[in-house]
Amino acid sequence: MGFFFRKKKEPQPLCGAIIVAAGASSRMGLDKLMADIGGLPVIVRCVEAFEQAPSVGEIVVVTREDLVPEVARLCQQFQLTKVSKVIRGGETRTQSARLGTLEISRNLPLIAIHDGARPLVPVQVIEGAVAQAAQNGAAAPAIPVKDTIKIAQNGIVNQTLERTELYAIQTPQVFDASLIRAALQKALDDGAELTDDCAAVERLGMKVVLTAGDERNMKLTTPMDLVVAEHLVEEAVLP
Repeated sequence: MGFFFRKKKEPQPLCGAIIVAAGASSRMGLDKLMADIGGLPVIVRCVEAFEQAPSVGEIVVVTREDLVPEVARLCQQFQLTKVSKVIRGGETRTQSARLGTLEISRNLPLIAIHDGARPLVPVQVIEGAVAQAAQNGAAAPAIPVKDTIKIAQNGIVNQTLERTELYAIQTPQVFDASLIRAALQKALDDGAELTDDCAAVERLGMKVVLTAGDERNMKLTTPMDLVVAEHLVEEAVLP
């Protein structure tokens, strides 16, 4: 007499991820995508997080034209098998994100858009945003602002904002695929200048649900940020 065990069904990927890494790194003073953090280039650490996320079925990397061959080579070298394409970005971040959305497989209902300069994003931050976007159509990780924020003109304060209502928004920002494709195209058609992808869907009157961010999910902007990121990796202050 034999015993038969039903194999546990693995969850199907819901999401395609776009890593937007087409910036010039002008404030960094060096090419931050190729900067070393704990023995790995920034772009590799960034993609690896999505490689490990169960909800992500495909990754498209959008980068500068001069970096396309090197990023593709690194994806092969480090066996980042979810990466389907490495493509050239546009002149603006919104253009780059839009180009990425066109390359994500149409059978994936959600699209996550992530800054290539956030290499230490924990997998649980990715999964949390994907889960909420699946329910609500749009979601983004965020952390409460710690500092007091003031609005000033010509060096003179004219308003202090209520800190309890302020959040620093991180990435990945995750959306219904059809929604974000249409929202980014509308923003480009209107000539809107956006600082993140949530703003594209907000312009259409859509609500964005905030999910738990993580202070380790920092954006590398200055050389000091690289020092902090290196310390986090060396001290294993990561999930």
